[in-house]
Amino acid sequence: KKACTWVVAQYLPVPALFCVLDLRQLDRPLNNLTFNSSQQYSIMPSFKSVLLATAYAVLALAAPVSEVEKRSETITTNQVGTYGGYYFSNYVETGSDSLTLGTGTYSLKWTSANTDVVAGIGWQTGAARTIKYTGSINAGGDSLIALYGWTTGPLVEYYVIETYGTYNPGSAGTHLGTVTSDGGVYDIYETTRTNAPSIQGTATFHQYLSVRQSKRTSGTITFQNHINAWKSLGLNLGTYNYQIMATEGYQSSGSSSITLQ
Repeated sequence: KKACTWVVAQYLPVPALFCVLDLRQLDRPLNNLTFNSSQQYSIMPSFKSVLLATAYAVLALAAPVSEVEKRSETITTNQVGTYGGYYFSNYVETGSDSLTLGTGTYSLKWTSANTDVVAGIGWQTGAARTIKYTGSINAGGDSLIALYGWTTGPLVEYYVIETYGTYNPGSAGTHLGTVTSDGGVYDIYETTRTNAPSIQGTATFHQYLSVRQSKRTSGTITFQNHINAWKSLGLNLGTYNYQIMATEGYQSSGSSSITLQ
């Protein structure tokens, strides 16, 4: 009896486990063979064994391979799309950054040469959803982690900022009040951007910001609470465009990672 040699074919459209048999070792009918998945062999397949592996491809067992789950994709230029069931957006003003996508997770690296970077994963259409996330950031200067998105009619860029670096993103705007949500207090700011980049090209639009006073990089964001607070202050959103859990770096260098739960 000769044990079956198991070979994992990882790069087929569907990962599969193949049994490769060497005819030179066969001294009895196939139905008397035993299989031993605990042994590994150094394979130097003969022509006959290759033919038999092909002929008995019907023995292939479709099986998940752990490495498949670990695969990722790295984006370095301006790009949007979907990966692992989530929408992603990568905006880099100059040069190239490094956005590595996994299933429900991403890591980002950027440098000051990129000028402005905004990248993350989330949903192609925003909503008043509750987001649970874990993350980390290692950056100096102007950087942040936020729930970030856009609406049209009116054109609005909005942020729920969970942490930031040396520069408070709301300081250039008008402070309108506060909202208490998810165990913390957020300061609410509004500002107008004139002739600035937007999802509709260069345009003039409003920014709404909720900036958390007690910084954090993991937690829950109940976006409905911010919508209600903004609306009470006359800050109305329009029709949702994309919505992501984003990292932004402006004239800074750093890295971050975020996982949606």
